[in-house]
Amino acid sequence: MTRIVWMSCLLATACSPVVVESGTVGVRTKWGAAEEKALGQGLYWRTWFAEAIVPMDARVQKLQSASSASSKDLQVVTTTIALNWQIDPSKAPQIYEQIGSVEMVQSNVVEPVLQEAVKTATARFTAEELITKRPEVKHGINEYVSAAVARSHIVVTDLNIVNFEFAPQYQQAIEAKQVAEQHALTAENDLRRIEVEAKQAEAQAQGRANAALIEAKAESERQALLRASMTKELVQWEAIRKWDGRLPQVASDGSTLIDLGLAK
Repeated sequence: MTRIVWMSCLLATACSPVVVESGTVGVRTKWGAAEEKALGQGLYWRTWFAEAIVPMDARVQKLQSASSASSKDLQVVTTTIALNWQIDPSKAPQIYEQIGSVEMVQSNVVEPVLQEAVKTATARFTAEELITKRPEVKHGINEYVSAAVARSHIVVTDLNIVNFEFAPQYQQAIEAKQVAEQHALTAENDLRRIEVEAKQAEAQAQGRANAALIEAKAESERQALLRASMTKELVQWEAIRKWDGRLPQVASDGSTLIDLGLAK
């Protein structure tokens, strides 16, 4: 009876169900050695005591890391990177056998590679270029990390530069330079505005002068035309046409008539 109970307990222990949860992948091991094929989510049976099914998280892992390094112009820069990564589920057995759990993958592979990538990229740019050429810096870090971790069957899904932090003295120098550049830009804009306003005033004055000149020329031409058409007979005719029939109250040589010079 005791033997039967003992055998029943042994079989129950050796043959037990194991559930591989959603978002994870299972690695079946026998005597510590991982089988080549990964197990997708579902129910599996652990068939004997030397066998185990180890779950590995196949979801995207988030890592934020800060790394200090020297720029090309020897300024100390602390760069904060946000990295999203995950294991290749189909390669989970190899990852488990070569590195271990997902936590060990992050601490032993991903973080050291990210630190080295930041130092390498930072050294290629001056402190100012790190800010002005941020997309290029990001691309360099992402390319380095992706290539390095791919050898361990790890996939980078996203990488972003969160922040650059410089030494206080350099940060103050950057802020002072930005303020000076802003003042210079304001002064330059004011100068352009003044130049534009001056040119507008000049154009308006020139326009008024041209208008006055045209008007004067027209008046001169009108006067010249009038003089050219003004004959003696026309003057006499205009005088007669405008006479109202009243004799002028002017005495001359004892006579009240004024010789209009009509009789010749």
